[in-house]
Amino acid sequence: MPTKFTGDACPIIRTIDELWLLSGLKDLTDTTVVDIDLTEVKVKWEDIKIDCTTLFIGCTLSLETELALRAREANFLHVPKVLPFRPIRRNLYTWRELMEGYSPEQDNSADLKIYEHFEFGKRCPSINEALWQRLHDFSIDEGLRRLLDFSPSGLPKRKVVGFMGGHSTARTTEDYRRSLLTAKLLTEAGYFVVSGGGPGIMEAANLGAYLAGRSDEDINWVLATLSKAPTYKDKGFQEAAYAILDRFPDGAESLAIPTWFYGHEPSNLFATYIAKYFSNSIREDTLLAIALYGIVYAPGSAGTTQEIFMDATQNHYVTFDYVSPMVFLGKKRYTEDTQLFPLIEQLAAGRDYAKYLYLTDDPAQVVSFVDAHPPLFVE
Repeated sequence: MPTKFTGDACPIIRTIDELWLLSGLKDLTDTTVVDIDLTEVKVKWEDIKIDCTTLFIGCTLSLETELALRAREANFLHVPKVLPFRPIRRNLYTWRELMEGYSPEQDNSADLKIYEHFEFGKRCPSINEALWQRLHDFSIDEGLRRLLDFSPSGLPKRKVVGFMGGHSTARTTEDYRRSLLTAKLLTEAGYFVVSGGGPGIMEAANLGAYLAGRSDEDINWVLATLSKAPTYKDKGFQEAAYAILDRFPDGAESLAIPTWFYGHEPSNLFATYIAKYFSNSIREDTLLAIALYGIVYAPGSAGTTQEIFMDATQNHYVTFDYVSPMVFLGKKRYTEDTQLFPLIEQLAAGRDYAKYLYLTDDPAQVVSFVDAHPPLFVE
């Protein structure tokens, strides 16, 4: 079964110059035109093929033009301007966009406003609200397609490795430090780190990727700076992150895939790209699906345990055509505190992914194992 990201992107015209006007495309049947201001350009609509399968979403054009296109059976969906989020977007989020309006004295960030709007009707959204959220999450899917650039074989051009682990893990713990160093080494080895986008292990992963190439002295300074506000509930949590960004303004790229579903947590400031979803189920499945070069499991609680079994299921049934490494970073957590690693080993017995399971406490060994176990195509 191919991944939803395999092959070409869905037929959406994203920008004026990229796929349409400058290309000379004359056929807009079975096509959706998204978020384009058509009042500033001259289009000879009579020369363009349009029918009932043509859809304009969030586009700006004169009423006269719209009526003429409607007469040719084109469909239109106009996005309300009162929403705190854009249902149709061309790009993934950045932390600057989500943090706009934030100050140490008061959180008036765009991120919080979107969460408050979502929380108000999360359990029973109106059909309009549900539609805007679905369109938004589809836009995020499209953004990931463009960022990762999947080949027809189903592998992304970027070698994506995911990180899972506790969101409440303090910055002063060994688990945080170990995860940071692992992500740093993986990035230096050419892998593209993705996390769930929140604090704890997720922040450690994106921060480790950001610090690729930095010295041990730099890492020690970073950890000392973060120790002033160990958890996201501590005063000065974001300010410690800003101090790191100020000192090291040019970090390596990484990806975060968070959600508004679980509540408002501070945005991860170290991810270059943020694919934030309303739907947590889509978000979790997507994160696991794109990490075809492996997933590193640092210690976590129920959420991490759920993700381990979701990933094991994908490997067990080769859901997306490939078997990928599952690396458990924490011997005590996964063999003493719990029996999760032996259980997954038992489950994998006789399957292709049995050789893709690994348990270690050493960041360097994680890189060596991932290097030695590239995605395995299974027919």
